[in-house]
Amino acid sequence: MKTLTVSLPGREYDILIQPGLLSQAGELCRQALPRAGRLFLVTDSNVAPLYLSRVEESLGAAGFRTAACVIPAGEQSKCAGQLSRLWEDMAAFGLTRADAVVALGGGVVGDLAGFAAATLLRGVDFVQIPTTLLSQVDSSVGGKVAIDLAHGKNLAGAFWQPRLVLMDPDTLDTLDDATFSDGMAEVIKYGCIADEDFLRTLERRPSRGQVMEIIQEVLYTCCDLKRQVVERDERDTGERMVLNFGHTLGHAYELAGGYRAWTHGQGVAAGMVREAELGVALGLTPPSLAVRIAQLVQAFGLPRSIPCTGEEYAAAIGLDKKGAGESITLILLDRPGHAMRYPLKKQQLLSLL
Repeated sequence: MKTLTVSLPGREYDILIQPGLLSQAGELCRQALPRAGRLFLVTDSNVAPLYLSRVEESLGAAGFRTAACVIPAGEQSKCAGQLSRLWEDMAAFGLTRADAVVALGGGVVGDLAGFAAATLLRGVDFVQIPTTLLSQVDSSVGGKVAIDLAHGKNLAGAFWQPRLVLMDPDTLDTLDDATFSDGMAEVIKYGCIADEDFLRTLERRPSRGQVMEIIQEVLYTCCDLKRQVVERDERDTGERMVLNFGHTLGHAYELAGGYRAWTHGQGVAAGMVREAELGVALGLTPPSLAVRIAQLVQAFGLPRSIPCTGEEYAAAIGLDKKGAGESITLILLDRPGHAMRYPLKKQQLLSLL
């Protein structure tokens, strides 16, 4: 088993990575939650038929009483209506502040369940059991939980760290290729912003099969890089912004597709390529690095570009959480494996697009 500890004073937690870990969920949750009697599971309609019964059985064997809510799969479930439903179901189950919520699924499930946990009874513990590549390398770690509003993604949320993160790489075997590629956008991002050796590793293994041969190393590296950043800037006021490389424009591409035509990973992939090109135009990013990113994105079946109007760019940039008034902080690369924060006026950014 590979283990990482996120060392936030008073909110420390472990990230455990091992094939077959779902069957050990009960004993591991009992170690992390010794006082809990009830666990409320949140999962979705894709994941429930695959893994819910296995996790429930393991939790029951460890002495937990469980209830489960299965939400419809998809980004549309990350909404106020589903959040309200969870609050009511959790209250009806008798969840107390000694108990906990378990998120079993991808990023939508983790964000929604985590926000419910952060707000019910002014905060109850929760456990992340991510089942997609994107959620394993990114959204399950770091404590950002949120729902979407009509005006944009993740506009209502909180910082609420999990008590435990359990990653079973075996769950990736049930992903279709498009969903696996979606997660690879975030994997590529970590190499771009923080570890050129890791970036080279991915360039030497430009396929799903080759990545899966070293998947535990991939998961560990991504989580370790994110852990280091989160420990230094939990609340996203400075250094943590570098994790948003590709996201400023990526959110515009998601908006352009009505949050349905393009997935988060596809938006981030095209966003990384375009932001690297902007870095080249500004004299900060080596042109060869922009080419490398575009080639790697394409190798994993992700788009190098996505059509987007000036109005859609303006709408997304106006809502971007990295913005402050008329300014925004764009994340650019000044060399392979190193990101920098580049403040500029929103109008200046729009003029460059």
